[in-house]
Amino acid sequence: MLAQHVSKWYGPRRAVTEVSFTIEPGEIVGLLGPNGSGKSTIFRILCGYLAPSSGTVAVAGYDVMTDSLDVRRAISYVPEDAPLYDHMRVEEFLRFMARIKGLRGASAASAVEAAAARLDLGAVMTMPAGKLSRGFRQRVSIAQALLGDPQLLVLDEPTSGLDPHQVIAVRDLIRALAGRHTVLIASHVLPEIEKIATRVMILLDGTLLTTDALKGNREHPALRLRAAGPEAAIRAAITAVAGVRSVAAVLGDGAAETAAPACYLIEAERRPALAPEIIAVLTGRGIAVSELSEAAPDLERIFLDLTRRPLKAAA
Repeated sequence: MLAQHVSKWYGPRRAVTEVSFTIEPGEIVGLLGPNGSGKSTIFRILCGYLAPSSGTVAVAGYDVMTDSLDVRRAISYVPEDAPLYDHMRVEEFLRFMARIKGLRGASAASAVEAAAARLDLGAVMTMPAGKLSRGFRQRVSIAQALLGDPQLLVLDEPTSGLDPHQVIAVRDLIRALAGRHTVLIASHVLPEIEKIATRVMILLDGTLLTTDALKGNREHPALRLRAAGPEAAIRAAITAVAGVRSVAAVLGDGAAETAAPACYLIEAERRPALAPEIIAVLTGRGIAVSELSEAAPDLERIFLDLTRRPLKAAA
């Protein structure tokens, strides 16, 4: 999927400004941004529901404006509010959606059965959609999106309204889709995006701030060290290791001469021998190491740092 210099105006208001990005086949990409940042507008442009004011978008090699029907065959979209036909029973709705997507007979029945099983809908297949809880409505909406084996799956807040068990099930499902499907997902639940996405884009006021928020963390990982010994000696030993960029004490009272275990955050270049070298240097100087592990990238911190920066008003 390729978006180039996409902008969208609503009268005098510009909702999206010169947005460009590429998503490779099989990727799971998160799109983050505060409310009103333009995420839903971008999704609707990708799906052909809205025409961009300027710029181009291609999905599976098809232009969303000139090849709209081909794009819609290649894409499935699950909006946040999970719209369903409330008078239809769940199985009836899924069969109806399968027919819309070109499935017939045994192929339609098999696809509906498989989607219902993946979303654990067996208990509600004969219920009217209007009687479902919010969690089940969300699951039915995701199930219909899987019909027709779309190349690109666009999910807007897919875990909204789900209980913890359902959130885990949907997370595992999205992970299982990677490789065979390309997934673009928006969510306000940053830990969920962190667990699912291979790459994270961040949007603010219609402007794309980054197409890979965690890139720096992958190239320069943070290591969490817990060691007992004088802080000055520990810092000196760690900074002597090639590739270490910085050392910060995150626990402890900062006393220069203490034997109590303290925690340090180490930023360094990524290379296989780094952790063993740090341990060897510390133990060689008589410093006891109780933990050395890679700290998970802090997406929440990155998101807050980027989105609290004010942008200039659009001209």
